[in-house]
Amino acid sequence: MNVWKVAFFTLLGSIVLLVAFVIYWATSPGDTAIPAPQASEVEPEDSVLYVETTAKDFEKLAIRYIKKELKNSSLPVEFEVDDTVQLSSEIVAFGYNVPVTMKFNPVVNNQGNIHLVQSEVNVGSLNLPPSAVLKLLSQAVKFPDWMIVRPDAKEIFVDLSNLTLASGAKVKAKEIDLENDRIQLEIVIPNK
Repeated sequence: MNVWKVAFFTLLGSIVLLVAFVIYWATSPGDTAIPAPQASEVEPEDSVLYVETTAKDFEKLAIRYIKKELKNSSLPVEFEVDDTVQLSSEIVAFGYNVPVTMKFNPVVNNQGNIHLVQSEVNVGSLNLPPSAVLKLLSQAVKFPDWMIVRPDAKEIFVDLSNLTLASGAKVKAKEIDLENDRIQLEIVIPNK
């Protein structure tokens, strides 16, 4: 058999295996468990503040904490809140930086944590499934411990019970109504 034929079929087989591996990797389920809710009992001596804010003010606060946590990330992550929550970044695909924009609808659970449920995804001109984009983003960007990317559920879980402010205060979301530009938070400040 001709050496060039063997080399050609070896190269072709390697490329097919590589593409199959990338597709398998991008579509396989990841570790997406939501942590058990932490007991967040308010002690009698604690102070509880209820804060109502707008989407733009909440965006500024969220950007501050996200930028602080992602300062060592090699990829830029932009965060915007208007009628939806929008997360923009880049993923590296075959040596090219491809812009990624995802839109989420925020849902507050009983523990005061936020589920950012994906409503739209744009990846350059590529047609990728939303779960694959979230999986690629979760592996490309080192999110803080309190942000859990769940590709199978097509959401990002924001575990506010795992977020402690500088003063030791804890934050809970009470209501997020972006259509009416109204966000309510509960802040528990320990007085011990």
